[in-house]
Amino acid sequence: MVRQHLGLSLPRGARVGILGGSFDPPHVGHLHLSREALKRFGLDRVIWLVSPGNPLKTDAPASMERRLKAARLLADDPRIWISDFERPLGTRFTHETLGAMTRLWPQVRFVWLMGADNLVQFHRWDNWRRIMSSLPVGVLARPGHRMAALHSPTTRAFSNFRIPAEQAQLLPMQPAPAWCFVNMPMMSTSSTQIRRLGGWSSGDT
Repeated sequence: MVRQHLGLSLPRGARVGILGGSFDPPHVGHLHLSREALKRFGLDRVIWLVSPGNPLKTDAPASMERRLKAARLLADDPRIWISDFERPLGTRFTHETLGAMTRLWPQVRFVWLMGADNLVQFHRWDNWRRIMSSLPVGVLARPGHRMAALHSPTTRAFSNFRIPAEQAQLLPMQPAPAWCFVNMPMMSTSSTQIRRLGGWSSGDT
């Protein structure tokens, strides 16, 4: 079964953040965002959901094995788990993956996590409204994207469901749709920047 393949033991009532992406490559910014999410949203764990590929990107990422290995080497916090859930499940879009996870672990309080840069273009994601209506969403500030994120199509569409940052710890307990934007000490590191500077070649296997 997929659940056995994942090796995840998620107790009833656990508050679990899901950070999805290509992680091509994983970097300290992912780690920093995850630790801030654990603290700001009162999470018990964060799962890095390493995707086989991003439908919005034309270039193929590095091999799944390489990205998983790099993520496991980087994530030195026991509360951060690395998963390739989408590979055995065969899902392509986030809304499909989240639907499968909530069916497998109905007792878990999942929160979808993303940086403000993703909120800016979230309306381009397949069935983005379904994602927003499926589980609470925690958004964390990213350099240069705060204002654009707070004026994005997604923000406007779900403005009535925003939770104040002062109540961020309540987010996992809220029925969807519910979302919260929190500021945090920011790091400018990005996967795109690392690849551009030659620190990671996506073509490597």
